[in-house]
Amino acid sequence: MEQPRPDLIPNPAVRRLSLYLRQLESFKRKDRRTISSKQLGESLNLTDAQVRKDLAYFGQFGNPGIGYRVDDLIAQVKKILGTDKVWNVLLVGSGNLGRALMAYKGFNAKGFRLTAVFDASPQLVNKKIGSFNVQPMTELEATIQKNQIRLAMIAVPADNAQDVVDQLVAAGIRGILNFAPTSVNVPPNIALTAVDLSVQLEQLSFQVNFAGMAPTPLSDTGS
Repeated sequence: MEQPRPDLIPNPAVRRLSLYLRQLESFKRKDRRTISSKQLGESLNLTDAQVRKDLAYFGQFGNPGIGYRVDDLIAQVKKILGTDKVWNVLLVGSGNLGRALMAYKGFNAKGFRLTAVFDASPQLVNKKIGSFNVQPMTELEATIQKNQIRLAMIAVPADNAQDVVDQLVAAGIRGILNFAPTSVNVPPNIALTAVDLSVQLEQLSFQVNFAGMAPTPLSDTGS
C-alpha cells in the first residue's frame, strides 16, 4: 500500500495512535492475544468506527472474525510512530525541570535514549548531574553529528527559548519538544510540539471550576 502523505492525516488521529499503543501494551500485559475495534475503542471511550477510521489512514489491519492480533498491531503502530527503533535525544536546560526529565525512566522503554544534556549557565556547565555531564552549548553541533541526534527537548527560560531553538535547528535537529513557557518559531520542515505545564493546569482548573458553577438564571427583561 502506498504510504499516506503526513499532511493529509489529521493530527488528532496521529495523537490517538499513541493512546492505542499504550492500551494495546496494557492488553498484552494481561495476555490478551486478539482485540476488536469495539473493545479497543471502549477502553479509551472511543467508538469502534473511530478506531477503524484512524487506523485506515495507515493501512489495512485486522482479520475478519478475529479482530486485531495484539502483537502484530503493536508492531505496526510502533513502525508508524517510528518507535520501532531507538532515537537518541538531547536536552537543553538542566534546571529543576531539566533534572526531572533527566531522571525520568520512561523514555528508554519507549525507544528514546537521552544521550546528552546542555546548558549555557557557567554554574552548570561541566557539572555532573546523575549520569550526565552537562555540556556547553559550544559542543552542540559536534555532539549532534557524532551521536546522530535528530530529536531535542528544551527546558529553558522563556527569554532564551527562541535562541536555543535556532541553534538546534542550525545544528541539524529535526524535531523539538518545547517545555519552555513560550511559543517558538521553527522552519516548516521542523517538527515542534509544545508542553506548557501552566496552560495544562489552566485547562484543568477551567474544567473543575466550570463543572462547579451553577447555571445563572437569565433575567426576563422583555428584550
